[in-house]
Amino acid sequence: MYDVKSKKAEEFINHEEILATLEYAKANKNNRELIDAILTKAEELKGISHREASVLLECDLEDVVQRMYALAVKIKQKFYGNRIVMFAPLYLSNYCVNGCVYCPYHYVNKHISRKKLTQDEIRREVIALQDMGHKRLALEAGEDPVNNPLEYILESINTIYSIKHKNGAIRRVNVNIAATTVEDYRKLKDAGIGTYILFQETYHKENYEKLHPTGPKHNYAYHTEAMDRAMEAGIDDVGLGVLYGLNMYRYDFAGILMHAEHLEAAIGVGPHTISVPRIRPADDIDPNSFVDSISDDIFEKIVAILRIAVPYTGIIVSTRESQKSREKVLKLGVSQISGGSKTSVGGYAVPEAEEESSAQFDVEDTRTLDEIVNWLLSLGHIPSFCTACYREGRTGDRFMSLVKSGQIANCCQPNALMTLKEYLEDYASDDTKTKGEALIEQELTRIPNEKVFHVAQGNLIKIAEGSRDFRF
Repeated sequence: MYDVKSKKAEEFINHEEILATLEYAKANKNNRELIDAILTKAEELKGISHREASVLLECDLEDVVQRMYALAVKIKQKFYGNRIVMFAPLYLSNYCVNGCVYCPYHYVNKHISRKKLTQDEIRREVIALQDMGHKRLALEAGEDPVNNPLEYILESINTIYSIKHKNGAIRRVNVNIAATTVEDYRKLKDAGIGTYILFQETYHKENYEKLHPTGPKHNYAYHTEAMDRAMEAGIDDVGLGVLYGLNMYRYDFAGILMHAEHLEAAIGVGPHTISVPRIRPADDIDPNSFVDSISDDIFEKIVAILRIAVPYTGIIVSTRESQKSREKVLKLGVSQISGGSKTSVGGYAVPEAEEESSAQFDVEDTRTLDEIVNWLLSLGHIPSFCTACYREGRTGDRFMSLVKSGQIANCCQPNALMTLKEYLEDYASDDTKTKGEALIEQELTRIPNEKVFHVAQGNLIKIAEGSRDFRF
């Protein structure tokens, strides 16, 4: 039976409930009275249920869809303003014992170049990332208890935090590694990670097991219940995601919202982020072999309705997506993007030869970080390198309460502008710096608290004079 508070995967992600939700959505796709009530509820900025969101996703009335998009833009502005947080992935190792059919790291792939970074190689990668201007990383590694034990991950995190090169520093390390035990999650918490990220890929249990035919990831329940164990261990910022294109998108859309509702109901804190990757070409992976790929129009609609359904949750779009695709969804709800990314093991310090590729997937947006920052500025967004909430202990329910009350703007807006100023001073091209300075001057006036405004204004001057790392 469906039980949002249950700790059992097949009860809080209940197959029958999802099927009933999809039938309900289909039956009410053009029910204007119901849809108007759902959107009116959403305008209260407190979110909507998975069933209500599924009705919106199914709806194809053009005027209603445009109303959804307008509401998504409004919600995005309310909670995140023009800010877009920047990050980059760092792949430590592509050794993996799983048999995932959509990932080139799968165990039976014998021709991909297998690599594992040493601590010295990690230092070189981190310095290269710092020299680009990055302050936030997402750590990635395949699941292999021999080659990638937790001790290796913990040592790597310590190495990353220890490196200070010129004015560079990685201030937040998010971690995307396989589901593990409460004890191991406590060790990750003690190592000072930011967000623990784990993609579900699909919530359809039968399809999940077919997509993961061998290896520990085959265990659907253990994987799906991972966030409960992580949060039990004290990691209160967690990130969810499905891989669109593997299964029916409507099913997984309902599933990920049910997962978010479960975390809120059972633990008191919903997901810190939701990622929306689409399957991409890779070493021995052809996306055309998966029949459930989604169009750009559906992708945009998913992002918009996620923003409406979970207004306080960050939405992440990576360099899997093209510049054109990312531009469309930025205003609809996205709050974090990667830039200048490499999906290979190494590659930041020394680019890989094509015949030696260790990449997990092909990057669609291949622009440099500075080109992406310049582009965001041209669109009126604030590229933010802020990590202040994590470093000030504003995580989990503390972060969510500030977001819900609107008080987070007194922190996020000045922190975004100050970290952008650091980037402009240390790494930006001349054109990017000119655009950035103009945007900072304009956006500074949007800080709601007068005292915070004056402190931020003074800190911006100090950054220009050489000081670094101010934060509210």
